[in-house]
Amino acid sequence: MLNQLNIEYPQNLPDILQTTKKAFEEEARMAMAVKLFEMKRLSSGMAASLAGLDRVEFLLNLHRFNVPMIDLEEDELLSDMQNA
Repeated sequence: MLNQLNIEYPQNLPDILQTTKKAFEEEARMAMAVKLFEMKRLSSGMAASLAGLDRVEFLLNLHRFNVPMIDLEEDELLSDMQNA
């Protein structure tokens, strides 16, 4: 079972942003998923599901929001490289 979130926004907002209502709502949904992923609140798979995308497509679109696919500290990266 799925829950639904309704967000009110001005009717002319998509026009102001020079987009369609559908495109604006898809971008807003993606932005929320990306932010929760960036904050490490959701895994990439869960964020992708929230955005309505598959995981690979979600990850490949993170650059649009200036969010890296992988966010490791230097010591984590070195440890991963040593264990590879």
